[in-house]
Amino acid sequence: MASPERNKQILLNLVKQPSNDHCADCGAPEPDWASYKLGVFVCVNCSGTHRDLPAISRIKSIRLDFWDDSLVEFMKTRGNAAANAFYEKCVPPFYYRPQEKDCVVLKDQWIRAKYERREFTGENNFLQQGYSSGIYEGILWKKGKDNKQFLKRRFLLSETDFTLRYFTNEDSKKPKAVISMKDLNAVFQPEKIGHAHGLQISYLEEERTRNLFVYHDNSQEIVSCFNAIRATRFAYLKNVYPNARDSDLVPLITRSSVKEGYMEKTGPTQWEPFKKRWFILNLTDRKLSYFKTLLDALELGAVFIGTEGHGYSVRESQPKGSRGGRWRFGVTLETPDRQFVFLCDQEQDQREWIEAFKLVISQPMLPQHYNTEANMRRMKK
Repeated sequence: MASPERNKQILLNLVKQPSNDHCADCGAPEPDWASYKLGVFVCVNCSGTHRDLPAISRIKSIRLDFWDDSLVEFMKTRGNAAANAFYEKCVPPFYYRPQEKDCVVLKDQWIRAKYERREFTGENNFLQQGYSSGIYEGILWKKGKDNKQFLKRRFLLSETDFTLRYFTNEDSKKPKAVISMKDLNAVFQPEKIGHAHGLQISYLEEERTRNLFVYHDNSQEIVSCFNAIRATRFAYLKNVYPNARDSDLVPLITRSSVKEGYMEKTGPTQWEPFKKRWFILNLTDRKLSYFKTLLDALELGAVFIGTEGHGYSVRESQPKGSRGGRWRFGVTLETPDRQFVFLCDQEQDQREWIEAFKLVISQPMLPQHYNTEANMRRMKK
């Protein structure tokens, strides 16, 4: 007869092992759930997708559920390391592996690709063609430039010339825009866009950031589109840096912002009225971009963030003489050219923005950052 307490203790010991102490799918620490069909330990969030795949995976809590002796013995012979060695054997280097804080659609499709479709075991490599063939064509819903409507647009991605094109209708031969992979970025923004599959595509247009907000109702399709973009960006980077290692290029494929949100901003004299703007702070290019609203297509302006040694600093305060806005929690950013004053709605926002600025300022500048700084200064003249 199974001993519940003994089996529970065995499972608790197993989940403490180095290969099992993080979720097999998203890397979240201290997983409390396990699939007794796959032999993996997973977090509570990933366990939800596993429950949706009863033919592939069966889930139990390692603390709360009853475990039969045979199931515990099975878990002892498996584990995350062995499972991932099989199910992740052939993951392309560009393919995005979701982390704990990533959105649901990324984690859901990663789990389905791993276990349900077995895209990475070496058995079904043809299933990777949707995002690794060097070309992607599909219909996405894109937010209109001057309104809130989302309209169907045809997108065409090509490794041949490292571009992303989109067309105003399915039959059009002349693209509305031809976007180079050089500065393109893609990141999921479901809350911001208001759709669970919302994807933000950003690029530079005459040195100013332009955003496209898109989605697809099919979760597999939008994640395939995202990974197709990553595949093309990766091919572009390998073309530009032929001697670089894959491990050095992968972090450069796409990027997430350090911090996003509304702040109020005043002008250079600090006597201008404060205006509410949506700010995005990126570490990769060390830019603080600002937009009129969170779903604006075109950047209003940007501030380069250098290091302390180059005259950049941030502090909590509001210099005297600045005309107050509706918000009261100030952030002052010092640059060699001028002082910027921002106001936050909440004290927590103020602390988070200051920490985000400090993070960027603390990182050493790379050669490309000096070019970015010079270009931005030239644009302001």
